[in-house]
Amino acid sequence: MSKKIAGPEIERLVQLLARMPGLGPRSARKAVLALLKRRNELLVPLADAMQQAVDKIAECPQCGNLDTVAPCSICQDTRRDSSMIVVVEEVGDIWALERANIISARYHVLGGHLSPLDGIGPDQLNIAGLLSRVAEGDVKEVLLALNATVEGQSTAHYVSDQLSASGVAVSKLAQGVPIGGELDYLDEGTLAAAFKARRKL
Repeated sequence: MSKKIAGPEIERLVQLLARMPGLGPRSARKAVLALLKRRNELLVPLADAMQQAVDKIAECPQCGNLDTVAPCSICQDTRRDSSMIVVVEEVGDIWALERANIISARYHVLGGHLSPLDGIGPDQLNIAGLLSRVAEGDVKEVLLALNATVEGQSTAHYVSDQLSASGVAVSKLAQGVPIGGELDYLDEGTLAAAFKARRKL
């Protein structure tokens, strides 16, 4: 029987943080201790920022991005090329591409990738929303900027097939993206090379 070393509030903090990607129980305990030691400069502002995020941040009804306005800031930006939609798996991929500063187009977040073993089929992804946007007629190219994993490429092939009757050009990121690579972990130069060398599917 393990000894109880902290109150329920601290234990709950540890348990919640341990659910975050890349954080196990040990890392979560370290993070909680750091937050508690620096309560006024870290914990209180973080709690306030998280409450504001809960209250104000929502999913863009058009592209699936996260923002405090709807449609999101990217969808509202009239300077962007509305003839291209860049399809990504997750919102973090938008952030990666925007950091690279190589694309000035619209985005579309699928919300993941096809994974039959996990019960994720086309209906669980925002593919219907993409087809609907393309059907409006303004889009000339759809760039599939999906992760270079088996699941990502399977998803790219499926989406490409679904778009085949639309008449739009369908391309994907080319050289620079390693097999198994995820966009959010790639540097800006690699993403720029992949974008410039995109090819039609």
